[in-house]
Amino acid sequence: MAPPFIFPQNLHSLEQQEEESDNNNKFIVQNQTSLNNLRPSELEEFVKGVSFDLSDKELFCVEEQDVFDRVYSLVKEFACLTPSCKLNLVESLRSNLSVLLPTVDSLLRVSQHKDNGNADDEKNDSEEDECSLADRVASYRNAFKIYTFFLIHIVLIEESNSSSNNNTKVVASSRKKQLVSAWNWEPQRARILNSVANSLEINLSLLFGSSNPDENYLSFIVKNAFSMFENAAVLKDSETKDALSRIIGTCATKYHYAAPSCASILHLVHKYDFAVSHLADTVAWAEKKYADGSMASSLIREIGRTAPKDYVKDTVGAENVGRFLVELADRMPKLVSTNIGLLIPHFGGESYKMRNALVGVLGKLVMKAFDDTEVEVSSKSIRLRTKQAMLEILLERCRDVSAYTRSRVLQVWAELCEEHSVSIGMWIEVAEVAAGRLEDKSAIVRKSALNLLIMMLQHNPFGPQLRAASFEATLEQYKKKLDDLGPKTQPTSVLDGLPSCDEISDGDGEVHNAGEEINKEQDDSLTDSCLPHEEDLTGQTDDSVPDFGNLEQTRTLVASLEAGLRFSNCVSATMPTLVQLMASSSATDVENTILLLMRCRQFQIDGSEACLRKMLPLVFSQDKAIYEAVENAFITIYVRKNPEETAKNLLNLAIDSNIGDLASLEFLIGALMSKGDLTSSTLSALWDFFCFNIPGTTAEQSRGALSILCMAAKTSNSILSSHLQDIIDIGFGRWAKVEPLLARTACVALQRLSEEDKKKLLSTNGSRVFSILESLVTGFWLPEHIWYAAADRAIATIYTIHPYPDKMAADMVKKSLSSVFDGSRGDELQNLLTTVQVTKLSRILFVVSHVALNQLVYIESWVRKIRKDKAKKEKMVTEDKSDCTDNTGAQKDNGINAELGLAASEDAFLDTLSERAEKEIVSGSSCERNLIGHCAPFLSKLCRNYTLMQKYPELQASAMLALCRFMIIDADFCDANLQLLFTVVENAPSETVRSNCTVALGDLAVRFPNLLEPWTEHVYARLRDPSVSVRKNAVLVLSHLILNDMMKVKGYINEMAICLEDEDERISNLAKLFFHELSKKGSNPIYNLLPDILGKLSSQNLKEESFCNIMQFLIASIKKDKQMEALVEKLCNRFCGVTDVRLCEYISYCLSQLSYTDKSMRKLIELFKTYEHALSEDSVMDNFRTIINKGKKFAKPELKSCIEEFEEKLNKFHIDRKEQELTAKNAQSHQQKVDSLESITVTKKEEEEIDESEIAEDSEVTDPSMEAQTECSPSEAGCAESEGNSHASSEVTDSAIDETEVQSPISRTRGATRSRAKNSSRSTQNVDTSNSTRRITRSRRKS
Repeated sequence: MAPPFIFPQNLHSLEQQEEESDNNNKFIVQNQTSLNNLRPSELEEFVKGVSFDLSDKELFCVEEQDVFDRVYSLVKEFACLTPSCKLNLVESLRSNLSVLLPTVDSLLRVSQHKDNGNADDEKNDSEEDECSLADRVASYRNAFKIYTFFLIHIVLIEESNSSSNNNTKVVASSRKKQLVSAWNWEPQRARILNSVANSLEINLSLLFGSSNPDENYLSFIVKNAFSMFENAAVLKDSETKDALSRIIGTCATKYHYAAPSCASILHLVHKYDFAVSHLADTVAWAEKKYADGSMASSLIREIGRTAPKDYVKDTVGAENVGRFLVELADRMPKLVSTNIGLLIPHFGGESYKMRNALVGVLGKLVMKAFDDTEVEVSSKSIRLRTKQAMLEILLERCRDVSAYTRSRVLQVWAELCEEHSVSIGMWIEVAEVAAGRLEDKSAIVRKSALNLLIMMLQHNPFGPQLRAASFEATLEQYKKKLDDLGPKTQPTSVLDGLPSCDEISDGDGEVHNAGEEINKEQDDSLTDSCLPHEEDLTGQTDDSVPDFGNLEQTRTLVASLEAGLRFSNCVSATMPTLVQLMASSSATDVENTILLLMRCRQFQIDGSEACLRKMLPLVFSQDKAIYEAVENAFITIYVRKNPEETAKNLLNLAIDSNIGDLASLEFLIGALMSKGDLTSSTLSALWDFFCFNIPGTTAEQSRGALSILCMAAKTSNSILSSHLQDIIDIGFGRWAKVEPLLARTACVALQRLSEEDKKKLLSTNGSRVFSILESLVTGFWLPEHIWYAAADRAIATIYTIHPYPDKMAADMVKKSLSSVFDGSRGDELQNLLTTVQVTKLSRILFVVSHVALNQLVYIESWVRKIRKDKAKKEKMVTEDKSDCTDNTGAQKDNGINAELGLAASEDAFLDTLSERAEKEIVSGSSCERNLIGHCAPFLSKLCRNYTLMQKYPELQASAMLALCRFMIIDADFCDANLQLLFTVVENAPSETVRSNCTVALGDLAVRFPNLLEPWTEHVYARLRDPSVSVRKNAVLVLSHLILNDMMKVKGYINEMAICLEDEDERISNLAKLFFHELSKKGSNPIYNLLPDILGKLSSQNLKEESFCNIMQFLIASIKKDKQMEALVEKLCNRFCGVTDVRLCEYISYCLSQLSYTDKSMRKLIELFKTYEHALSEDSVMDNFRTIINKGKKFAKPELKSCIEEFEEKLNKFHIDRKEQELTAKNAQSHQQKVDSLESITVTKKEEEEIDESEIAEDSEVTDPSMEAQTECSPSEAGCAESEGNSHASSEVTDSAIDETEVQSPISRTRGATRSRAKNSSRSTQNVDTSNSTRRITRSRRKS
């Protein structure tokens, strides 16, 4: 009989020496065959022989020494075998193991049959049968172990070989490697492991003599199974992975090998992230197969026992463990819910990844652990309370300190809302939390909050429409119904009236739509189209409402409607925040905000339509993602409809939009035209609206349609050619009087005509069009507030389409002037204004100045056109000459021209003509002024009459606007009137005038920068204007000039920095935008400007909070480490010689806001001497403590020790300086007291000498009554002062000066007033007082 097979530590352990094996009675290899000496044919014959023996003999023949030795030899050199040999060996071993399993079962049945047989037979054959059965069982057990051992090692050898090939990736040329590469291993691996898994699932009690196999066998199987879990390639094969899961699950659960298995699982989970989900599958399979969750409970218990601080160090392990817990909760939610208490302590740990995982676990449990509908009522109540507690924890985690956890919680809430696992009562709380998280400082949290609100709207239980007015109307009806049904005891709040969780969710997590009888059933998945639903909550406008039964049902319905109203108001209240998020620097904020607003519009949330309009300016964003988001939203909301509806949406946009939105809309329309998204049918519908072909069209809609068509014509100007006559007839006809802006829009349309259409218009309706335009400018049929915009466009249109616009403009100016001045010279302004209406004069000034400005543009356009034609001709000539074969003569001519500079002279001549033409507009080159030049002196004189301008503010606005236009045209006129302009811009009472002049200053700075350069300080002064509009325009103008390099950033930039804290939010945002864009230029000019800004701001009367906010924003815009390091040195050097405590505080605050690296921190430590004198101040010391805390976060061990030493040095120096200051203060106080004492002593000695001299001269005895009178005769104030001096001097004298007699103040007073006391009289009642006082004085003197 063969010895028992004991699993060795490895394959080679079977090759022990024979004497050692005899002592241990082990099954070993005795005669190993060397395969390297065999030829391929011999090797193949050898393998066939082994396979034949395994298949022909008994199943346990493998325990025969010869067979065992040969099989061992093949397994040991398995990697060198040919594919056919491998297949033969593997199939022989695997098939024998597979056949062995039912044989064991049959053997068990035979033994059981014999146990139930005849007693006589048992007596005859008992000994033989028992011996035979025991031998067969031992043989089968050995064979079972040997087959398993060899098959597992084949898998290990082959996996090791394949992994080494994958790692080295070397193409081998040997025969063996080529043969291995042809071996299809994966199917064989799955079959082997499945056979091993099947062997574990049968009853092995007969083989091993107990219910569990021996420890040696289980350890071998489990150890190698877990080793294969470390290979990601193995786990990709689903059959292999399932087989491994079965092996581990069976060993751990059926054979009670859970403790080592759990330890191995946790090790793999910590180390290999790819194995997490597969290990969770293994645990879940074991629990499902054997109805035993002990392994899962052990794993959860072990994770719960782990100290939370351990996961802080092992971040990868914490993440993997968290994923493992979430996977377990997803696969076996009920079991995890019973053990969740073991994991709750990790919510208090510092590892946010573990908190994220527990949040995900709670979400899975809420969705899946409480859906059992066949439980008892008491158990159901407990489950619902547990679910409610989990939801409360999730709400609490929304305020977690980690942004990642807050984001994860909001994601879990979105999943719960999608699965309808949130009750109506908690729906409102979640919505409020999500609305609050929109203002979170972290972008990932804001993104999750936006997605949560989108999901809540999509899956809300209140219906497809959430208009607050609809809810209020329906709610009012049902409240009346509730009053009629019963007493007025209805709930006053949503939470009181809503049914409890068990009433709403029925224990299965489904939220019932309490208002489904009113609202139509909402689809499970809502489309992305933002077309509102046609259903309305207020479909029943009459007094009759549907009857919903008893009082409780109606009360529940009312509470549900209140919840819906509250939810609608909650989402509507987020609109201001969403508008701010659309201006966020984070692209994800903008994209998700737009998606949320689209969803809000779909559900008709109040305010969503207006907010969506504010996304239009984002089309100019440089971020491609933001532009695409806006474009897609625009197409979805307004364009992707039928042609008539699309046209109506677009024209309504044009009607209601402001100037900025119109520019954005024009950009979008151009993009849609380029892509072909704006179809011809939509354009036809727009023409139908313009031409009033659609019934019910208003003049305003006609104007909006023409605006959209003009925008489209900018990309494709042929659009307008088919309706030229309609544009003239409708745009300037009777409808223009109904809608005055229609005429202005018609002028824009004429400007957008193509060259062919312009020629066609001039040939057919030229005179009519120009007469209309002239009447529009010179006539008075348009309202005052519309005329200026219309005249602006009319004059521009004349200069665009007229062949000789200057002549027609001159006629218009003459006509306008004659209608006002009537041939008078207009020398006396006051007399003129008494006879001329101010309105007419304002219009004339506008026409004259606008014609002059358009004349300048006209001249410049012709100059550009001439140069363009010249360049085009030169290019054509060059190309033609290059085609010629013999062009030496042409090259010679070009060389001569270049030497003579003829081309340069032509350009100079053209520039001279252009300058002369521009100068003739206002000043003229001859003695006689031209037409507009005659108006310039009058205009200048008019603007200088401040009394008249204050009397007529509208006239001042027009006059100053005209003056600024003249100044832009002519440099001499500009220089002569610059002082006037700055005087008006500073002192004009009208903020409109100051705003216009501020904008004009920007234009003048571009046109004549040298003239404006000395006035730069006055330009910056507009940032301090009391008017919001003036400050806003000043910020815009300066931003434009500086960012476009038209004005240098000078020493007044601190004025712009102060605007960061402007009380007007718009101005503050513009200033922030300016500095943000400025930081992108070059090497960030803010870095160079920061010290200067610091010095200027510290000398101004700024609140400390405002200063800190300004400097914090500016410093945050500096990103480069080198600049930060240089700033550390610059700021530290500013401490030198500074004694102002406030300035020291400001400099130290700026230092605390910098981002520190190793170099900058060392630089700060090196410059200690520069700021040591300021460390006595507590506020300065607090800022340095902030710096130290920052440095400790990133510092390496070496630097950290330096920082700690630096911290000790700072603290010690701070304490020493405080003590020195206190000592100096005490010394100063003491010195003051000593000086006071010395002065008093000197005074007293002098007075004593005077008293002695007076006593010597006057020998009369002083009457006591006189002494009393002397003491009380001075005024009360003098007495009080004397008494105070007396006490003070007495105390100082007694304590500081020993044995020194000082004359008392009473004696001094007596001597000083002796002459007056002789002539005074006193009542007898003061004698006693005087005597007592005298005695006290004498006693003090003696003492």
